[in-house]
Amino acid sequence: MDKNIISIIQLLENKYGIKTDMEWERKRHSNFQILIGTILSARTKDENTDKASEQLFTRYPTAKKLSEAKISDIKKLIRPAGFYNVKAKRIKDTSKIILKKYCGKVPDNIDELVKLPGVGYKVAACVMVYGFKFPDIPVDVHVAKVSKRIGLIKEKNPDKIRLELMRKIPRKYWIIINGLFVKHGKSICLSRKPICDICPINNLCNYYHDVFLTRKS
Repeated sequence: MDKNIISIIQLLENKYGIKTDMEWERKRHSNFQILIGTILSARTKDENTDKASEQLFTRYPTAKKLSEAKISDIKKLIRPAGFYNVKAKRIKDTSKIILKKYCGKVPDNIDELVKLPGVGYKVAACVMVYGFKFPDIPVDVHVAKVSKRIGLIKEKNPDKIRLELMRKIPRKYWIIINGLFVKHGKSICLSRKPICDICPINNLCNYYHDVFLTRKS
């Protein structure tokens, strides 16, 4: 076990004071809404996902209601999330499958989840973590970015990154990794200009030593 990763997790917990990203639970109150909201989040900003999700779930909060909705109505409601033609079909098809195959309940099995339209391992892992509170590591752009800069991963494919992180991080920490790394990626470990000089984990970060300090010298 790498002692550095334990120290990194503890330092980030101290910084952000979270065990999971509770924003997900406040904004999406059911496992179904977590699933659909995560499908909507693909290739768009959080604020656009939130707007689209709120509009959609106000009208169609359940799998039954969404499965019966007109595609044209769904497209209009989720337009802020972008790629609404593709996403509308996926979420309607997913709603139908959940209603018919799973009696309206989201499956609590990642292998079943990834069989649904528009659901890859990132979406499935988000449902497992934020819906069922089951240990997993959803990999989005922030998790991939922070993991690479720290020096935890070498892979580029998100699914392979997930497996690599699972091998390197003790299972008891899996459920909080996404929340911690997303918070860190949005506040300090920014894509273009990371604020490395105030980063609580800079001494344990490859990017800080190999890039940031080199540029300053």
